[in-house]
Amino acid sequence: MKHLFIFLLVIISCFTFGQKLSQKPGFVQTGPIHQLRIYEIPKENKQVFLDRFRDHALRIMKKYGFTIVAIWESEFREKTEFVYLLEWKNEEAMKTGWEAFMGDKEWKDIKARTAKQYGNFVNDIEDRILKIENFSPEKKLLK
Repeated sequence: MKHLFIFLLVIISCFTFGQKLSQKPGFVQTGPIHQLRIYEIPKENKQVFLDRFRDHALRIMKKYGFTIVAIWESEFREKTEFVYLLEWKNEEAMKTGWEAFMGDKEWKDIKARTAKQYGNFVNDIEDRILKIENFSPEKKLLK
């Protein structure tokens, strides 16, 4: 968990998050939020998972307003992880986007077909909503 926390801090410091939060107590963030998704994927299905995400999920997600900031692969505690960071206008946009994506008929069909052909694609998913702190430095992604 300590490694994941450090990893997360490094990720956050590499991006421009736009508007800073007010320092007033009880302030509710209405601006952009980020969502960190970490999938533990079986090593035997890694390439099939990556192909499915690249060739299908990205395209379908785009239809529903997903903004993917970056995608990584990680080896953590002898587990293969697929990690990506999303940016959303707000929590409502995130909720609406995920509901539409998960209900998409084409995506459901692709998942069913590939699961039947290859078996399990994901062992576990961690999902975290990230809200920018008012003291976070503003930086751009290094390329």
